[in-house]
Amino acid sequence: MATHDRADTRTDTITTSVPARLDRLPWSRWHWTVVIGLGTVWILDGLEVTVVGSVAGRLSEEGSGLPVSAAQVTGTAAALYVAGACAGALFFGRLTDRYGRKKLFLITLAVYLAATALTAVSFSSWWFFAFRFLTGFGIGGEYAAINSAVDELIPSRYRGRVDLVINGSFWLGAVGGALLSVLALDTDLFAMDVGWRLTFALGVVLGLVILLVRRNVPESPRWLFLHGRGEEAERLVADVEARITAEKRRPLPEPEGAITVRPRAAIGFGVIARTVLSTYRKRATLGFSLFIGQAFLYNAITFGFGAILTTFYDVPSGSTGYYFAVMAVGNFLGPLLLGRLFDTLGRRIMISGTYVASGLLLSVTAWLFDGGHLTAKTLTACWCAVLFFASAGASSAYLTVSEIFPMETRAMAIAFFYAIGTAAGGISGPLLFSKLTETGVVADTTLAFQVGAGLMTLAGLVAAALAVNAEGRSLEDIAAPLSTAASTGARS
Repeated sequence: MATHDRADTRTDTITTSVPARLDRLPWSRWHWTVVIGLGTVWILDGLEVTVVGSVAGRLSEEGSGLPVSAAQVTGTAAALYVAGACAGALFFGRLTDRYGRKKLFLITLAVYLAATALTAVSFSSWWFFAFRFLTGFGIGGEYAAINSAVDELIPSRYRGRVDLVINGSFWLGAVGGALLSVLALDTDLFAMDVGWRLTFALGVVLGLVILLVRRNVPESPRWLFLHGRGEEAERLVADVEARITAEKRRPLPEPEGAITVRPRAAIGFGVIARTVLSTYRKRATLGFSLFIGQAFLYNAITFGFGAILTTFYDVPSGSTGYYFAVMAVGNFLGPLLLGRLFDTLGRRIMISGTYVASGLLLSVTAWLFDGGHLTAKTLTACWCAVLFFASAGASSAYLTVSEIFPMETRAMAIAFFYAIGTAAGGISGPLLFSKLTETGVVADTTLAFQVGAGLMTLAGLVAAALAVNAEGRSLEDIAAPLSTAASTGARS
């Protein structure tokens, strides 16, 4: 039997068991709706990033319809895309905490759709660069809104693996983008100035389908009761409980514990900054380390891999997509196969282990590349091994900053760490990497590999010391809401 929320009649507080009720739910069709409606946007992000990396060579060729060089695509356009994502994360992250998850995850997807459609009709370099920035702006907002909503709706015992697989689904989009680019860049099928445009247009089509599904995903009940809408949160959770009870044909277990909060409309930037950077300064150090390490590695590699293949191994620009697809499969398998261990073995050992393992493997890859021991195929195989672990680790960075800070700061914390970490590694990474690979000097590209390896290894060591044992715990237990007045029930 469900435990219902009630308004505290003595004060302006709300006592609620909504978090406990959500956390004790068994996996159901309703949870799949949440995952499909919200998580699939990472497929679009993967499609976007990979398409740009795959078509870089074609865009720089005469007859593409755009006066840009490969270095401008993998460097300038990539950096602008990431800069837009950083700005969008901060802008929409603030709005997500203030106006709710649902409103913003609909708005951010709409921004992405419009910007991608306009990228497809680019007629000059400035237009292409401008709408790469705006596409990133929408995607950055998605990071904050989606990760907040997913973690607040998924039961605690599944949160780690679900979050990792959702963030890792980026690489399903990468597989699609890589194979799509091979087809679109085939001049026997499409003209040189048409094929690459079709790859962006497909992103618009997929986004529209996701938008239709996403309309059925509800607002976060946790956000509702913290903003004084306790009765609405109660109705929403009761409806979900009724659906799942009917599906499972057995009573739900009793929820354990309740929490009492004083609702307030918004939290100021000053309070958020003090909470994240002072009250939880060790957790802040952890978040910075994880994001900087993975952002440099991933943004540099993802945007620059095609350039490496064409520069050092003479792979035709129309064939780089095959190599991307193989590498992307390895990336997705990491979170898929390792995700469960983040909920069983625990966050600390898995986060630190995946970061350190990927850093060490990347160091070995750099040594082999510098010694001339690799071909295009064996380099791709090495990247698959590196990114099998790095992908799980990178996904855990989003999981970490989403669950270790108070609810009122969640979306803003995700946005903040994403923006700062990505600005440090995701903007400088593509710019530096494109300059290093453009020289055609093996030692320069080896240096980029070594920097990425060092940052990933260092981040893993920080995680070994500072990671929070959040597995199986309620979000409110990991970090009590700032609005908490009192709480009851077992705490660990």
